[in-house]
Formats: sequence, structure tokens, C-alpha cells
Amino acid sequence: MKRAIALVAAPALAFALAACGDSGDDGGSEPSLSASGSAAGMVTPGSHNDQDVMFAQMMIPHHRQAVEMARLAPSRASSAQVKKLAAGIEKAQAPEIQKMTGWLKAWGAPAAMSGMHHDMPGIMSEKDMASLKDLKGKAFDRAFLQMMIKHHEGAVSMANDEKASGLNFDAKDLALRIVMSQSAEIAKMRDLLK
Repeated sequence: MKRAIALVAAPALAFALAACGDSGDDGGSEPSLSASGSAAGMVTPGSHNDQDVMFAQMMIPHHRQAVEMARLAPSRASSAQVKKLAAGIEKAQAPEIQKMTGWLKAWGAPAAMSGMHHDMPGIMSEKDMASLKDLKGKAFDRAFLQMMIKHHEGAVSMANDEKASGLNFDAKDLALRIVMSQSAEIAKMRDLLK
């Protein structure tokens, strides 16, 4: 009996799904259902909003500064752990810069907005960067960790904004990964400062 019901129900379900996908009036004003049952047409894979654009435009220079800071460590840090941490930051963030640059190009958005650089959470001033470049040894290690904690906290804040208000799946996924990885690095850097 169950098998007979299944044989009748399956074609009826397929017909119902097909009917949902055909709006018949304006060419698709209602979302259709895919075979997986998810609403297709609501958010296409390449969809994005202003928050996604702003996230990429702000995170690119933010990441660039982190990479610039990380590249100072091999010749200035005395701690092997600080050098290893810096190498990990550069390895993670350099490809993310390329990825976000690609999104902006695909979205037809400029790479950066003027005047945004100094307003970003956690961004270091030119004076901060110059002072870090002048340090070596344990003094560099301590300043690097303190500055990178602040820098990472800013990135986590921006990533949380993207998670809350962004639309693009890939941008929101990157934001989630930034929150997770940089929060873990913040905890590690706080331990190193102790």
C-alpha cells in the first residue's frame, strides 16, 4: 500500500514543483523552487548589495596594512612565535585581498573609496607604522602584538557588519572566516603578550 501511494505521490509532487516554477505572467515575479526545495531567484550566486561592496573596499586596504606589518617581522622580531604568527597572517590575508579585488571588478565597483582609509576600525596611522618600523627585538614583538590585536579587532568588527547586513554568499562566508580566524589569533597574541 505504501509503495502504491509513493508511486502516485511522486509524479504529483513533480507536477506541483514544475507549476511553482512557471509564473505565466511576467516571466518570473515569484521565486521558483529548485529540486532541492530551496527558493531560487531570491538571491542569485553573484548578487551583492552596498554592504558587500563597502566590506571589500574597506577590508582590502585593512588587509594590506596587516600584510605590511607582518612583512616587518622576519627582520625585526626576536620571538620565533611572533615571526610564525606574522607569516601566517601574510599567508592568509594576501590571497583574500586578491579575492575581494576580483569581486569588486566583477561588481563594477571601484577598488576603494576616497577618505575611507583613516576611518576604518583598527587601522594604524602613518605615525604608528613608522614607529613600528623603527623597533627591533622584544620592543618590536610587544608593539607588533599590541598593534595587531587592535588591527584584528577592527577587522572582526567589519566582518561582523558584513555577516549582519551583507547579501553576497562568498563575502559573508569570508566575513565568517575572518571572525573565526582573527578571533583565534587575537587570543594567541594576548597569550604571547603575557
